[in-house]
Amino acid sequence: MKNIPDQKKSAKRPFFLRMLDYVEIIGNKLPHPVTLFAGLALMVVLISWIGYLTGTSAQHPVDGEMIYAKSLLSGEGVRWMYENILHNFLKFPPLGYVLVVMVGIGAAEGSGLFSTMIRALVLGAPKRLITAAIVLAGVVSGLAVEAGYVILIPLGAMIFHALGRHPMAGLAAAFTGVSGGFGANFFIGSVDPILSGISESAAQMIIPDIVVNPAVNYYFMIASSFVVLLAGTWVTEKIVEPRLGAYKGTAERMPIEQMTLKEKKGLRNAGWALLVTLAILAITVIPENGLFRDPESGSVLHSPFFRGIIIGILLMFFFPALAYGITVGTIRNDKDLVRHIGKSMSTMGGYIVLVFFAAQFVYFFNYSNLGIIFAIKGANTLQSIGLTGIPLIVGFVILSAFINMFMGSASAKWAIMAPVFVPMLMLIDPPYHPGLTQAAFRIGDSLTNLITPMMSYFALIVTFAEKYDRRYGIGTIISTMLPYTIILGIAWIALLVVWMLLGVPLGPDGPLYIG
Repeated sequence: MKNIPDQKKSAKRPFFLRMLDYVEIIGNKLPHPVTLFAGLALMVVLISWIGYLTGTSAQHPVDGEMIYAKSLLSGEGVRWMYENILHNFLKFPPLGYVLVVMVGIGAAEGSGLFSTMIRALVLGAPKRLITAAIVLAGVVSGLAVEAGYVILIPLGAMIFHALGRHPMAGLAAAFTGVSGGFGANFFIGSVDPILSGISESAAQMIIPDIVVNPAVNYYFMIASSFVVLLAGTWVTEKIVEPRLGAYKGTAERMPIEQMTLKEKKGLRNAGWALLVTLAILAITVIPENGLFRDPESGSVLHSPFFRGIIIGILLMFFFPALAYGITVGTIRNDKDLVRHIGKSMSTMGGYIVLVFFAAQFVYFFNYSNLGIIFAIKGANTLQSIGLTGIPLIVGFVILSAFINMFMGSASAKWAIMAPVFVPMLMLIDPPYHPGLTQAAFRIGDSLTNLITPMMSYFALIVTFAEKYDRRYGIGTIISTMLPYTIILGIAWIALLVVWMLLGVPLGPDGPLYIG
C-alpha cells in the first residue's frame, strides 16, 4: 500500500495523477477481497430482508410479471442457502475455466516454454510495438474470453517485467484489450449469437418477422478494435507507466539471454505441435459434417466447438509445451509433466478461497432478485427522462456502464435491458435498428468491466497483481484501470456518434434505421 505522497512532491504532479494516487490509497484500505466478498454476501442477506419487508419490486418488461425482492432470511431463503452454498461454489464459471486451463499453463510454465517465448519476443520484436501488440492480442482474445483473462493478462505483466518495464502496466494493457474484446474484434465470436438472439426476441415485439443476425455489429466491431488498440496503447505509455514509475518489487525477472540452439529447436517443435493441434481442431469444424459442428443445424457459432472452447485452449498449450519440454529435456517422463502441472495448481489456493466467497455473493444477489430489480429500475429511469436520438444512445451507453458495476453477466443484463430499449428505439423517429442498441450496450459493458469488482475475473486479476507486490489490492487495480475507462469511453462514444452522423451500416444486414 502506498503512503500518502509528500505535499511538496504531490503538488508538482498533475491533478489527475494525484487523484489516482488517492483512489489507490482509499481502495487499498478496503479489507482483503475474501473478507470483502464475505461481507458483501452478508449485506445482500440483510438488504434482501429489508427489500422483502418494504415490498421492493419491479415489473418485468416482457411478460409484465411483477418481480419482488426475496428474503434470504425467510425460512425458504435460509433453506436455499444451506442447500446451495456448495453448489454456488462449484458452478461459479471462472473456477472451472481457470483450473482446467491451468493444466495447459502449468505444462507450458514448467517446461520453460513460456519463458523462452517471452525471451524470443523481447529479443526479436521492436520494443516500441510491444504495448500495441499486447493490447491487440487482448482484443483478438475476445473470441475466447476465458483464455484472454486467464492467459494473456498475466502474460502481459510477464513481458513488461522481462523488458524492465513495470509489470502492472503490461497487465493493464492486456486487461484493456481483453475487456474491449467484448465490444470490439476482427472476428465473430461465441458471444455474438447470444446477444443477437436476445435482440431479435426483443425486436419481434414490434416487428414479428425481423431477424438480427450474429454479424449485425461486425463493421462497427472492426472499427472499434482500432479505437481500443490506439487508446489502450496511448493510455499505457502516456499515463499509466509514467504514474507507476520504475518497478521496485521483489518478483524475479526472467533473464533476457540469447537462446541456445536447443531452445530454438524446442520453439520450432512447439510451433509444429501447435499447427498440428490447430489443424485437427479445424478439421472438426470446417467440413460441413465436422464432428464439433452442431449435429442438427451444422452451425459453427452454436456448436460443441465453441461451447467447449476452453478445452481447445488447453490443448493448444499442452501439446506445444510437451513438444518443447521433450526437446529441451525439461520433460523426460510422465512424473516431470505431472510435477510441472501440480506446481502451477498449488499457486491457486488463495484464488480458490476467494472464489468460494465471491460465488456466494453473486448467487445470493441473483436469488434475492435485487440485481434484476435494480437493472429494470435503472432502465425505466432513463426511459422516463424522454431523451431521443444521439443523446439517448449516449445515455444508454452510460447506463449500461453503470449497471455493469452491479451486475456482472452480460447476457443477463442484456436479457433485462433489451426488451425495454430495443422496442423503444424502434418506435422513435427515426426508428433505430436493434443492432445499434446492441452496439451501444456492448460499449458500456466493456468500459466498466475494467473497474468493477463484480466482473467475474476481477478477483483473478488482483491475484495476478499480487504476484508482483503483495500490497496490491482492489484499489490498485481500479486506480490503474480508471484512466482507460475514461479515455476509452470518450473515444468509443465519439466513434459511435460519428458513425451515426455518417449513417454507416453497423454490419451485414445491420443498418442504423429500420425502413
